[in-house]
Amino acid sequence: MTDASSGVDETTAPDPEEEPPPTPEERLARAAVTRIADPGDELVATWLGELGPVETVRALIAGEELPRAGQAKTAGYTQRARRADPERDLAAARAMGARFVCPGDPDWPRQLDDLRGERPYGLWVRGGASLRMWALRSVAVVGARACTDYGSHMAAVLGADLAEAGWVVVSGAAYGVDGAAHRGSLSATGATIGVVASGVDVPYPPGHAELIGRIAEQGLLIGELPPGSHPTRRRFVLRNRVIAALTRGTVVVEAQYRSGSLITARRARTLGRFVMGVPGPCTSALSQGVHELLRADGTLVTGAADVIELVGLIGEDLGPERRGPVLPRDLLPPAAARVLEAVPARGGAGCAELAVAAGGTSDDTLARLHELHALGFVERDGPLWKLAGAAGQDAAPKGASKPTRSAGEHTIR
Repeated sequence: MTDASSGVDETTAPDPEEEPPPTPEERLARAAVTRIADPGDELVATWLGELGPVETVRALIAGEELPRAGQAKTAGYTQRARRADPERDLAAARAMGARFVCPGDPDWPRQLDDLRGERPYGLWVRGGASLRMWALRSVAVVGARACTDYGSHMAAVLGADLAEAGWVVVSGAAYGVDGAAHRGSLSATGATIGVVASGVDVPYPPGHAELIGRIAEQGLLIGELPPGSHPTRRRFVLRNRVIAALTRGTVVVEAQYRSGSLITARRARTLGRFVMGVPGPCTSALSQGVHELLRADGTLVTGAADVIELVGLIGEDLGPERRGPVLPRDLLPPAAARVLEAVPARGGAGCAELAVAAGGTSDDTLARLHELHALGFVERDGPLWKLAGAAGQDAAPKGASKPTRSAGEHTIR
């Protein structure tokens, strides 16, 4: 059953009775599987469920033909299984301060179980924070690698504002929107998770080596592949399903029609998570994919407040009301406001004419005109009354300071 307030399946709450913690042998076997099979291999997931990780790895090393595999496929698995050295991989992870988190571990994010046959065999994790706890309050921010200045700006602001509000920003550590979202979160000394398509010891892209190091130090770096593994195009696509499942919702900032970030959004939708998009210029090809997403069932968001109100818990994470600035005329009593609205934009009008237009008596209208005159809204020109100053109806009253920004008005930094 899905909780509509969070988009996360309620059945993914940790329950040790459903899946006991792995034994040391099972952990070792699962680590081996991350080198034997590609991420998301549903056939291997079936064997893990039916035979268990230890027996699956034993059978593959022995070259036994497992159900539904066939000889050719079995031979490929066996070749990898015989070359796998999970003890070495676990030692390499420990040397860099990383760990291997398995299903059944207290730190395992149970929302990943929603992936069913595509659930990770385990996750290699760099960073000291609790992956399970961080993932419970996380939002994915993804988008184009070759983004515009607008896309980079919006991603950075989202990352910073979400972090300041106590949310964990999840992305793929790639160029463009991903990197901007991570940097925004880090700049606010916030929490961020980088989901990589390589080993957590392989900085990719190389130009983000410093950023990836900062993510591992200040946040968490996670991946499905063992140490030393390099990414491939297919692994990037598979990585997106983890981003979608791990978080409460996915925000897309700039994306063309064939963008990988739209794959993440589609997976998020099928998993029952919230799908959001930041609109861009209609003339920009980098906004076409986002706009198509919004035309379907994505939700338009323009800032962190929109995102938090959508993915947050009902009654606890409502965004502030946003409105334009309060003008001095907004503070006028209704009767005075009606008279002010009756004053023509150009030229002037007599009291009797204004009384008819405002729907009041001449005496009451004259009293309101003197009140408006004292406040600096109107001035007298012989028998006529007209708007005062070039600012017209929006002129500030005499002696008043310029109106300040309302509490709900958002400022982009």
